[in-house]
Amino acid sequence: MSTTTGPDRRTVLCGLAVALAAPGALAACSSGEAPSGGTAAPAPAPGTSPGAAPTAGGTPVAQIPVGGGTIATVGDREILLVQPTAGQFKGFDASCPHQGTTVDPPENGVITCPNHFSQFDAATGALRKGPADTGLTEVPVTVVDGTVQVS
Repeated sequence: MSTTTGPDRRTVLCGLAVALAAPGALAACSSGEAPSGGTAAPAPAPGTSPGAAPTAGGTPVAQIPVGGGTIATVGDREILLVQPTAGQFKGFDASCPHQGTTVDPPENGVITCPNHFSQFDAATGALRKGPADTGLTEVPVTVVDGTVQVS
């Protein structure tokens, strides 16, 4: 009669450690690109904002609420379009000058960076509270045929 014993505790724990580490090691080696033959998600259309329908040549004024704003992608830049008062439209580079995080649209006249909570004036882009040490960069905009366009 033979007696067989299973693996000892050390062998089981070592095997478990390898099994848990392998997926992370494989993920670290991947390129992050779509596999061959696959397609990456298309880039957003210029003049669009998250959740908004693509527009040709600008963002409809109706998508920019009075006292609020929306993020529009123009080329490879994100622009925060705001309407501080009825009919007054402004554009700001949506990257916080502190570390480049995309700022949130304004609430109660204040644009806030969600990363470290720097605050900026919604009408001027001026710094209200750090850690950023400068205000937002203004981007010229014009209203043409009911759309706000980056100049």
